[in-house]
Amino acid sequence: MNLQIALLLGQDGMTNGAVYALLALSIVLVFTVTRVLLVPQGEFVTFGAMTMAALQAGQAPRLAWLVFGVALLHFLQRAWESRRGAACEDGPLRWRDARGLLYALALLALTRWAAQASLPLLAQVALTLALVVPLGPWLYDLCFRPIAAAHGLVLLIVSIALHVVLVGVALLMFGAEGARTEPFSEVGLQLGPVMLKSQTLWVLAVTLALIAGLFLYFERSLRGKALRATAVSRLGAQLMGISPAQAGRSCFALAALIGALSGVLIAPLTTLYYDSGFLISLKGFVGAVVGGLVSFPVGALGALGVGLVEAFSTFWASAFKEVIVFTLILPFLLWRSLSAGRVEEEHA
Repeated sequence: MNLQIALLLGQDGMTNGAVYALLALSIVLVFTVTRVLLVPQGEFVTFGAMTMAALQAGQAPRLAWLVFGVALLHFLQRAWESRRGAACEDGPLRWRDARGLLYALALLALTRWAAQASLPLLAQVALTLALVVPLGPWLYDLCFRPIAAAHGLVLLIVSIALHVVLVGVALLMFGAEGARTEPFSEVGLQLGPVMLKSQTLWVLAVTLALIAGLFLYFERSLRGKALRATAVSRLGAQLMGISPAQAGRSCFALAALIGALSGVLIAPLTTLYYDSGFLISLKGFVGAVVGGLVSFPVGALGALGVGLVEAFSTFWASAFKEVIVFTLILPFLLWRSLSAGRVEEEHA
């Protein structure tokens, strides 16, 4: 290996690591706020990439039908809760509860029109995010809010079940063939002996901008501070008047936004299939475990390290790169286990 090859591998590692870092941040956020290990995080990546590819191919994204179906189920859930008079902090059913259904119907019409029109790149990205992001809070309401007080193992089982269902739905919507999108631009940057790809620059720039935006959101906005408080102590936040359900919806919306944006960014770099998101999010999970599922900076750095290890493993032992990447989790799990000390078993 010479210097030029090392720089090329480092470029690929930084690109992949930046995406893994974003996914690690969303996994840590969702887990600290809701205790849900978001296994379906990768499906948001797949939905974003495949929807963008459909728009560029002049096809109406079938994801719009999934959005409509989930919105309808969400509305029926609210109607059922209101009819039963169950204790619900959202109160009785109101006209505003139908806004999600109307929004989904509007997206159905918009995607049909967009398939015939040649939308600019920015409009394609905006429409993709508009389709994917609402799925986050709606799926939280449907699958996790009713069992928010359940044991962590129950939440994990439901998360895995949701992942399996969404993978099957993705196969139905997108088919078994892969998809790839056009790069955002063709202009690169010459850095010594290496030409940095334009899409790599886009990935790094958007990643840094998104991390900065999340920092400002958590530090400056009231909703962000509420999420931080809920992550520190859910009971304490609730006693201070912070809605746990609203906090859950917010962090799931952020996770869907990060996942969809990650899919849009990496779709020009590699061919993605209906089930590709799981492996990508699993590598983000390795980075999140490095941070103990509680530290955002350490989790992001761990995910960046995963990307670099994966890139150099491709050169030295490409047949075992996945084994090498996922073996990284073992020493950190051992270290966390030894440093945590003895934990009292929970009693029912």
